[in-house]
Amino acid sequence: MTTGWVLIFAVLLLGGVIATVGDRLGMRVGKARLSLFKLRPRQTATLITILTGGLISASTLAVLLAVSDQLRTGLFELQNIQDDLETTRQDLEDATTEKEEVEDRLQEARQQRRGAQRQLEQINRSLQTSQERQRQTQGQLEQTQSRLQQIQSRFEQAQTLLGSVSRQAAVLQDEIEQLQSDRQELTQRIGQAENQVAQRNQQIAARDQEIASRQSQLEALEQQRTLLAQDVEILRQEYEGLRSGNVAVFRNQPLALGVLRVVNPDAAPEAVDQLLRQANRSALQRVFPGGTNRNQQVIQITNVEVEQLANQIKDGRDYLVRILSQGNYVLGEPCVLAGEPCVKVYATAFLNERVFSQNEIIASATINPPLLQDNSDLLEELNLLLSAVVFRAGRAGIPTETLTLANNDPEAVRSFLGRVKTLEQPIDIQVIAPTDISTVGPLQIELQAVQNGQPLFSTLQMPAIDPPSEAP
Repeated sequence: MTTGWVLIFAVLLLGGVIATVGDRLGMRVGKARLSLFKLRPRQTATLITILTGGLISASTLAVLLAVSDQLRTGLFELQNIQDDLETTRQDLEDATTEKEEVEDRLQEARQQRRGAQRQLEQINRSLQTSQERQRQTQGQLEQTQSRLQQIQSRFEQAQTLLGSVSRQAAVLQDEIEQLQSDRQELTQRIGQAENQVAQRNQQIAARDQEIASRQSQLEALEQQRTLLAQDVEILRQEYEGLRSGNVAVFRNQPLALGVLRVVNPDAAPEAVDQLLRQANRSALQRVFPGGTNRNQQVIQITNVEVEQLANQIKDGRDYLVRILSQGNYVLGEPCVLAGEPCVKVYATAFLNERVFSQNEIIASATINPPLLQDNSDLLEELNLLLSAVVFRAGRAGIPTETLTLANNDPEAVRSFLGRVKTLEQPIDIQVIAPTDISTVGPLQIELQAVQNGQPLFSTLQMPAIDPPSEAP
């Protein structure tokens, strides 16, 4: 610090001295009116002053450079110092970054060290456990060695027994080979027996199926026979009751029928009334044909039945509606002559739809021609079969009075029955529908003879089918 003040004082003093000398020299040159380099005296005085000022600056700088080593260094090596400073700063930043990375790595290493310390503690605990287990295993090993010695002794005994057993095994092997040969022979015999049993089982299954089919047919025929017996009993009672009079209207006789389609529901009662008027005229004409009042009401039906019938047919579909008599009424029925509506009737309505499809079996019966004594037995079987058809069709709502067999060709029926009589094995006679049959009818049917599920001949195609040839 003292050297700096001394240096500053010396520079100021030297500058003042040189300035004084330069001023005196300039004044003398100016008074002497000297001329240098062919210049004017004034210009020469100015040049002397400039040179004096430059001498002051040069001497000042020389003194400073001579005295201050730092000034010489700063003046001549300042750029190098700045470059070194910049390089040092960059190195400092790199060192700082590297220091931070090292600190991060150190932190990670410390964490890893703590983790390794924990693992080491776990390993120590596991090692202690393993040592404990090793001590236990050592004890078990000692026990096992003692057992092994016992087993070794037993093994020697077993080897002795094995020798004897091997000799017995050789004897048994010979016996086994003999038994295997016997087994193969028995297996072949069992296979032959199983084939025979399978064939018998197939035959038994076929017989069981045939028996089940015959049983179902028998149950259906038994049910039909019961219903027909009831009808016969009813007809017998009606016959006994009608022997005393001339019957004009029979029970369940249709008095009017028609296919009705009611598009407008409000028109249903009118359609029913029109059919009832037709039935009334038919009943009046049958019971009292000589009556003069053609508008006399003779039929009797409840309003509830009429309303139910109207509600049933008002859905816009086709219905077969029939008005039938509930009882038998004689010609000149007294209540009719008295002007009373006493012919009780009831109405049935069946949706007009397909009841039987083409080639559908309506009824069937099994017949054994060799057991039939004469034609009457065959005709009786045919009548029972037709009665079953009438019963089934009547329940479906088909008018049974429209029944036609073989298109009303008696020769076709006669030829069919003649061929049936020539057969020597049981056959099934089926009643089939040659075309689709709807509720309104007509009930057209054909007869077909079937044996073992194969059609033989029918009333529909008699010339095209021959009776089967019997095995000798």
